Amino acid sequence: MNLHQTVEHEAAASFAAAGIADSPIVLQPTKNAEHGDFQINGVMGAAKKSKQNPRELAQKVAEALADNAVIESAEVAGPGFINLRLRPEFLAQNIHAALNDARFGIVKTDKPQTVVIDYSSPNLAKEMHVGHLRSSIIGDSISRVLEFIGNTVVRQNHVGDWGTQFGMLVAYLVEQQKDNAAFELADLEQFYRAAKVRFDEDPAFANTAREYVVKLQGGDETVLALWKQFVDISLSHAQAVYDTLGLKLRPEDVAGESKYNDDLQPVVDDLVQKGLAVEDDGAKVVFLEEFKNKEGEPAAFIVQKQGGGFLYASTDLACLRYRIGRLKADRLLYVVDHRQALHFEQLFTTSRKAGYLPEDAKAEFIGFGTMMGKDGKPFKTRSGDTVKLVDLLTEAVERATALVKEKNPELDADEAAKIGKTVGIGAVKYADLSKNRTSDYVFDWDAMLSFEGNTAPYLQYAYTRVQSVFRKAGEWDSTAPTVLTEPLEKQLAAKLLKFEDVLQSVADTAYPHYLAAYLYQIATLFSRFYEACPILKSEGATRNSRLQLAKLTGDTLKQGLDLLGIDVLDVM
Repeated sequence: MNLHQTVEHEAAASFAAAGIADSPIVLQPTKNAEHGDFQINGVMGAAKKSKQNPRELAQKVAEALADNAVIESAEVAGPGFINLRLRPEFLAQNIHAALNDARFGIVKTDKPQTVVIDYSSPNLAKEMHVGHLRSSIIGDSISRVLEFIGNTVVRQNHVGDWGTQFGMLVAYLVEQQKDNAAFELADLEQFYRAAKVRFDEDPAFANTAREYVVKLQGGDETVLALWKQFVDISLSHAQAVYDTLGLKLRPEDVAGESKYNDDLQPVVDDLVQKGLAVEDDGAKVVFLEEFKNKEGEPAAFIVQKQGGGFLYASTDLACLRYRIGRLKADRLLYVVDHRQALHFEQLFTTSRKAGYLPEDAKAEFIGFGTMMGKDGKPFKTRSGDTVKLVDLLTEAVERATALVKEKNPELDADEAAKIGKTVGIGAVKYADLSKNRTSDYVFDWDAMLSFEGNTAPYLQYAYTRVQSVFRKAGEWDSTAPTVLTEPLEKQLAAKLLKFEDVLQSVADTAYPHYLAAYLYQIATLFSRFYEACPILKSEGATRNSRLQLAKLTGDTLKQGLDLLGIDVLDVM
């Protein structure tokens, strides 16, 4: 259920009764649960507008909420806030319904959209590094939430599989007269480095590489065959990383730059025909008045270079046009490093002007910050090299496995390895997803693998704690009426019923840390409930109701963590 909407509906009726039906309610969860479950903050604004005393007006609203089936009490506080406490009977009824529903009572959206989400997007011919981690896991979590609430999600992995670097690789392959058999990945990495040195140091080789780019873009069969070889090896590596991370990205989601090659010139020609792109010093440029510099000059969004070459702008325009026209997207999400913000703002503006992005479609730049080391600089190896993503994940699993063995020396090696993988991968993902994505964050092994605080191991352990209750519980009835009497029972129930509100917020804003924060609140509240309200030692309807709360807590943690792309274990 959408608890916020339900309470807001009741508040709206009380505003109407108090004669302020047109005023915003401004309903928010209370910061301190001891004051209630929700707070109405809109009365002060309404009082100012209607020139009334805010506390007197608030009292009218509160009195209109008396004898309400949802709200037990409405108390005026401060200059005109109203603290609302929900009825235990209302909470109990909805906890019971959520517990006996596979979707926790969460109804799928009545306005489903087709959402195309662009994430991960590594450059091929090189191994994925830590810079690809945030896009991959943030995009994956957003896509899971959007799907869960009923949207059609189209995942698109816009890999860099085109351009100069591939001309360079083909040129070096031909020069070395290597066998065309597939390379081992390690060889490909070394091969790329050697080719890059040749490209940077030998102008004649660089010219040859550019000639191969022209042949590649022109569809030369021999060059295309060599290109495909590099791409296939790189994609197999990327998919292995995705599988380790537990992402939903599949090979069929790959839609690289090469996919749009045939549409680049038509897009540029269309922009020229519409009077948007003009020739400037041999290049085709869209001048955007919306992005003027300090001198008042419009920004130049270059769509074709001198000599006819294309840029990211050209590919991204063709790509956007494809996603709207062919994939029928209602909403486009681009999960990309925040340093690309200006490029995407200009892309969206150009696309609106060209008619590629109609008014009823939405395009959003989902920017994220940088993963930093403890020294406050971008995360690197000790030697200063970029950290390979596969190495980072291997280390995460090794560290978590060692920690598990330390805490449980009696565990056999296979079980320790299984738990270590789940905890290690979960820790890396949650350390990222629990932070506001727009912020930089410090990568800290000790903090992320801790079993205390806002971490994946803490939440995973909270889930196993719930499961241990049911291993000891014996028979109980999930269908019996729920009874809530203790304050912590009511607080936990109210928090559990906010699951849909939180998921809707993540879907609207593309901020997964809202979900992470909610799950942490659930886990900490359950811990307090567990200590204050004995479950297995209680009797009758009380025991049954507390088991129901515990079961819904475990199920919510499991589902919520799954929407972040994190697995749980019954035993740790």
